[in-house]
Amino acid sequence: MRFIIMHKTSAHWEAGAVPTPDLVARVGALIGELSRAQAFVAGEGLRPSAEGVRLTFTGGTRTITRGPFTGDRELPAGFSILRVASLDEAVEWATRAAAVLGDVEMDIRPVTEAWDIGMVPRPAHLAARRYMALRKATSASEAGTPPTPGQREEMERLVADTARAGVHLVSENMRPSARGRRYKNAQDGVRVIDGPFTESKEMIGGYVVVSLPSLDEADKWARRYIEVVDAAEVDVRELEG
Repeated sequence: MRFIIMHKTSAHWEAGAVPTPDLVARVGALIGELSRAQAFVAGEGLRPSAEGVRLTFTGGTRTITRGPFTGDRELPAGFSILRVASLDEAVEWATRAAAVLGDVEMDIRPVTEAWDIGMVPRPAHLAARRYMALRKATSASEAGTPPTPGQREEMERLVADTARAGVHLVSENMRPSARGRRYKNAQDGVRVIDGPFTESKEMIGGYVVVSLPSLDEADKWARRYIEVVDAAEVDVRELEG
């Protein structure tokens, strides 16, 4: 089984703060632990929402809201990582996806690269960068209703076409939040809340994907994760596939 452990962002990171060397070292050590346990699959941080956009598709009409934006309905249902030359190209990919999926809301933000936080120099001839297109949950996704066969076929075609062009890198779909857990930092320790989650008003700041045999196994890593990144809130969700 695979799980995503996601921490929520804060005003500190939304203001464009750079991780301290100590935080970078702690996260690196955690990834090392996960790798030695043969549990680490992937992990990324995200840039502030001021660098992104929010897309709302309703009845075939697209509304674009430029960041920064405050958290509203932030419960995710899945995401894709894209490599494109501009934010506008990422928006067009998401628009093609929405044409298949129907009414949906997506946030698009750049993925944090090493040069964004001063770890290495920015490549001199960088032609593209990575973006996350995050799809918000709906009543259908929370009920576990799968896409129709036609929608699945069209999405597979879009992914295959754009993967060949080097644009689509990876997609993940989350199972309903009823199969997840939420962790909240409190004065008396970490409080655990079993899903389903009726709402989430905090935007994702970053995540790791892990391969583990059960949610209970993911629990111990979520507790380590919230401690390492010093986040106010962390969600664990089961991934499809």
